[in-house]
Amino acid sequence: MEFEVVVSGVDELSGGDPEFEVLENARRKARAVDRDGMVLACDTDVVLDGKALGKPADAAESRGYLERMSGRAHTVMSGLVVLVDGAERSGLERTTVVFRQLSAADKERYVDFGEWEGRSGGYAIQTLGSTLVERVEGSVSNVVGLPVGLLFELAPELFPVTHL
Repeated sequence: MEFEVVVSGVDELSGGDPEFEVLENARRKARAVDRDGMVLACDTDVVLDGKALGKPADAAESRGYLERMSGRAHTVMSGLVVLVDGAERSGLERTTVVFRQLSAADKERYVDFGEWEGRSGGYAIQTLGSTLVERVEGSVSNVVGLPVGLLFELAPELFPVTHL
């Protein structure tokens, strides 16, 4: 099976209901890609106190995100859409992430590292951001960026079983 990454270039929704937005943003991304066969699109955001945080605009906002999430739980929410010859399959994945209590030095080190740039919620768990996390409840792959379990459910044909 051959894969190609295509940037959809769609304008994303923000500021409303996070569940609706991540699923609708994924749907818009998938529909914007004009390809035969299968198209996969995902949109992920970090939700705190019922509101999607989005990507921090600058270091100060990143620091503010860390301050708000310090010692607390938040939800990483992803909308996943698979189009197969135009027919849509879609789903939503939620993972709870609990940050440890962060010191001022922890926050400064992370912001200075720069990993927050372009990241929903202002962190990336797969690298230095893992030091911020106390525990993850649910799909770790969802937090990294693609909910593989949900993908398996929506597009099992991507995971053929072969017998040796």
